[in-house]
Amino acid sequence: MSKQDDLYSKPIANPAEFRFDERVVSVFPDMINRSVPGYALIIPMIGLLARRFVTAGSRIYDLGCSLGACSLAIRHALSLSDAEIIAVDNSEAMVARCQQLVDDDHATIPVNVQLADIETVTIRDASLVVLNFTLQFLSPTARTELLAGIFNGLQPGGALVLSEKVCFEDQEQQQLFTGWHHDFKKTQGYSDLEIAQKRNALENILIPETLGAHFDRLSAIGFQKTYNWYQCFNFFSIIAIK
Repeated sequence: MSKQDDLYSKPIANPAEFRFDERVVSVFPDMINRSVPGYALIIPMIGLLARRFVTAGSRIYDLGCSLGACSLAIRHALSLSDAEIIAVDNSEAMVARCQQLVDDDHATIPVNVQLADIETVTIRDASLVVLNFTLQFLSPTARTELLAGIFNGLQPGGALVLSEKVCFEDQEQQQLFTGWHHDFKKTQGYSDLEIAQKRNALENILIPETLGAHFDRLSAIGFQKTYNWYQCFNFFSIIAIK
């Protein structure tokens, strides 16, 4: 059972950069649901999207899978039994807990949980790839190479689901949407201190881009159609089709 996220509830003199370590893993479901507006909707909807793209015998990649929420949602949404889900994360603590959750789940599609850097994974014969709030943690220079590898490993007609926190070129819009996001977190019980300390810990770790930058990159790589299917404040989810 996930504990309540209180990691930043007390003043921290020199907060360390954010890391997906054992402390974060122990509170992660609570943390992400209280931090990302609509997260509890996004997860089952990705399962719904998967039904349109996953083909028999193909692979589904959940890159930066954390505790495997997307993998399990896809696993339960599909009626196929001969597809394979490959769930990858570079946090040992995340992978260990993810494996436990997969082992306790009784759906039939196999889930192969891997401890690896997603930049080193070769995508092969994929009908669906998911990057659910993961790309934003890579350096901007590494993002194109990763997405190009995903594109090359997708079957024709396959899809990428890319969920991200974005920023806006218009500063008035940026301030407005940031304010709304902070207000959302306050309604979830976070204090001003927690919001500020979490923001400082993520600075230079989570680097958002504009929605236009994402669309331009996906188009340049070769994706034929790209749609924004979800938005709440400065959180978006995109589906790009090869």
